[in-house]
Amino acid sequence: VQLQASGGGLVQPGGSLRLSCAASVESGRSFNQYTMSWFRQAPGKEREFVAAIRRSASNTYHSNSVRGRFTISRDNAVNMVYLQMNSLKPEDTPVYYCAADAQVILSSIAISQSYNYWGQGTQVTVSS
Repeated sequence: VQLQASGGGLVQPGGSLRLSCAASVESGRSFNQYTMSWFRQAPGKEREFVAAIRRSASNTYHSNSVRGRFTISRDNAVNMVYLQMNSLKPEDTPVYYCAADAQVILSSIAISQSYNYWGQGTQVTVSS
């Protein structure tokens, strides 16, 4: 599967952004077979889990640092996953990556090594 993230940009603290990730799935597979996630990474730091959504869009998971502010969602009809980010803070600034894998188990959903497919990243900058 190929992933293309978009929607990053410059926003003031307290503002909102919506990230999108478009997935191209190989023949014979279906987008709804994949667990989709968002991670972020600041320069010199480990890649950090942000949110994940299982095949069924009703099963979502958010890190403690973003819970209540960010919401992950997916539209299986158009092979898209979204990250709605509200009440943004300067520490939300890093590059955001979308990730996918069909074999992620629940206990490993927040571990970047669980995912074999990654998008190119989109930069989010929260600054006044």
